[in-house]
Amino acid sequence: MPITPPRVRFAPSPTGYLHIGGLRTLLYNYLFARKNKGVFFLRIEDTDQTRFVEGAAENLLKVISQMGLAPDEGPMLAETPIKKSPKNLLHLTEKGAFGPYIQSQRMELYQKYAQELIDKGAAYYCFCTPEELTKMREEQTLAKLAPMYDRRCLKLPTEEIQKRMDEGIPHVIRQKITRDSRIEFNDLIRGKISFHGTTIDDQILLKSDKFPTYHLANVVDDHLMETSHVIRAEEWLASTPKHIELFKAFGWNPPEYGHIPLILNADKSKLSKRQNDVSVESYLEKGYLKEAIINFIVLLGWHPGKGVEKEMFNIDELIEQFSLEGVNKSGAVFNREKLDWFNFQWQKKLLHEDLQKIAKNLDAKVEIAAIGEDDFNYTCSDKSTEEKFIHQRGQLLYEIAKNYLQDFKPEGVGKFMRALLVNEEKILKDKWHAKEHLNYFFSPKPLNKNLLLNEKMGVLDHESAKRSIEIGVHTIKAVEDFSSQEAIKSAFLKTIAESGLKNGQVLWPIRAALTSEQFSVGAFEAVWVLGKSKSLERLEQVLKS
Repeated sequence: MPITPPRVRFAPSPTGYLHIGGLRTLLYNYLFARKNKGVFFLRIEDTDQTRFVEGAAENLLKVISQMGLAPDEGPMLAETPIKKSPKNLLHLTEKGAFGPYIQSQRMELYQKYAQELIDKGAAYYCFCTPEELTKMREEQTLAKLAPMYDRRCLKLPTEEIQKRMDEGIPHVIRQKITRDSRIEFNDLIRGKISFHGTTIDDQILLKSDKFPTYHLANVVDDHLMETSHVIRAEEWLASTPKHIELFKAFGWNPPEYGHIPLILNADKSKLSKRQNDVSVESYLEKGYLKEAIINFIVLLGWHPGKGVEKEMFNIDELIEQFSLEGVNKSGAVFNREKLDWFNFQWQKKLLHEDLQKIAKNLDAKVEIAAIGEDDFNYTCSDKSTEEKFIHQRGQLLYEIAKNYLQDFKPEGVGKFMRALLVNEEKILKDKWHAKEHLNYFFSPKPLNKNLLLNEKMGVLDHESAKRSIEIGVHTIKAVEDFSSQEAIKSAFLKTIAESGLKNGQVLWPIRAALTSEQFSVGAFEAVWVLGKSKSLERLEQVLKS
């Protein structure tokens, strides 16, 4: 591990949204910098103007900010427009001593260093047309050769080069790879890597429009911005020997490289929008928590170490635990169900953190008992405080699900809060269908009487179902305290025991009659939410039909 604090970067191209794979690259760099007390900076690589998307850079910064992963240096969103370019970047400012951090604003630097490579004999002018290059590749393919530039322009005399340039013939600058060399480096994740010069193409460094390619701009900026470690996706592994050759040609020390594995679809193909939603912004818009997204993404290709069973990590814990030694060499499959699980766990964790504060603020004598990881029971010292706590708990659940309840018009605030509480786990797991979880309390469907029957529960005919509902009516009439689910439950269990029937034989028809649903909350919860009069009304209506 580094002795001096590292400088690492995330360098996206503004070509659209922040990809899930891009977020993981950002995270690994962010965690590595924070763990080692280093600097994490952002660089916008926008030299490929054909792929440029207006507003994409600003959107990237917005999403990075929403995720709570702000860089120490680099472009920042400005509060008011700053005219830097007629085309884009009108809302960006910068922080840091190594700017500009936007490559399109560093063009003269790249042209200067491309000329330096020409002067050193490490690069050369190429005048080949697209048609010539296409024909060359076709011939190599027919000859079963790896498509590579055949260096025909490398042999041009100086006078011919000057003549063509004077005539304004379009040209590029190509890197001259040392063909008889072996380029070796120690990958921080994969170990020793070796390439032979004969397998490496003479990459274009400066295009005919004077814009640099990724390879030149990347190397120049990593040197000038003092990048100590480059942590990037494995798809860039084949480019690393080209970059090391460029560092060598300039006489600069290259950074250390680490290439992280790909994120895969279930069929082990590279993660793509054809099979998955791959935009971080999309997941945020759908209501996934940033904590859940980060937790899930970090573990796609990294493990904290042998013997560690824990899966839930906040950002501070990840910083403490993270190391490149824990990054896998093989790809990791993107599992949406696992992301949903993390989102549920984080919703529950954050909910109970808020509930504990609320409970202690309402009632100094409140009893908070752990009933599982990030799950607690709350017992207030009096009924008045209990009702206030129920209301505030319901309000928290409403805040979680409100985007999916915008046209939902329930009657009765108290009833609505109770309905939210009995569906708490469903809302935490699946807030997207919150309306469906609540609707039967306020707008029930007409009852299909066959829902009253359940062979497994021992309810085999409508007569026995009717008898169970009559027991329910009798029990509800006798209950005096409807503020407590426990009081309702105790009354029902006592009556059922006296009837000689099994719990399921009585409770299944009552639950179905109250909700008109195949699946819903239990009978006790339904009675507690609906209250005495509404529960009796629904049960008696079924008895009359």
